[in-house]
Amino acid sequence: MGIKLYGHPFSVPVQRVIACLEEKHLEYEFVVIDIISTDQHKQEPFISINPFGQIPALEDGDLKLFESRAITQYLANTYADKGTPLILKDPKKMAIVSVWIEVEFHTFEETASKLSYELVFKPMFGKTIDEAIVEHNQEKLGKILEVYEARLAGSKYLGGEEFSLADLHHLPIINYLYGTKTKALFDGKPNVSAWCADILARPAWAKVVERMKHITEK
Repeated sequence: MGIKLYGHPFSVPVQRVIACLEEKHLEYEFVVIDIISTDQHKQEPFISINPFGQIPALEDGDLKLFESRAITQYLANTYADKGTPLILKDPKKMAIVSVWIEVEFHTFEETASKLSYELVFKPMFGKTIDEAIVEHNQEKLGKILEVYEARLAGSKYLGGEEFSLADLHHLPIINYLYGTKTKALFDGKPNVSAWCADILARPAWAKVVERMKHITEK
């Protein structure tokens, strides 16, 4: 049956999964779910895959999954022999990767997603940016990036010297924020800036951007 990914090209979690699929060099079918005009994600047959009515969702044979980070970890483990490893065999090294996976989820994304909503998605849909929310969350993100700057002073990537899921999970929101004034926060920290330049330049991410552009233009 092969791998089938359901989602929308604008979605950060969907892009996170596509980046993983591309890093693993896996063939897959992308099924666009209309979350804007028809609420297709809240209806059958989609909610048979994700009963919470959220994207993305993935089918791999008879396996059905949702939640983007659960999907990327499944792909990285199941297809460990393909493409970029993304997870590490050494349990101590993998523990560090897992720490930064949690940091991205519970600390970085909470703040960065509010900024991307205000600065990227509100203008996209003709809504007014709340500058107070932007200012508050830019201050929070600046403090978070100070921790990242210190971490990246001692290692090339968040989990160590190898690119991993910890880095990959950051890509979609960083890519969005790099098109806004928030980019200055990243640029002001040399180690963070170098890390961002590195991961955004990965061939797999370039394929994500191109695929999203192609799907959006259809």
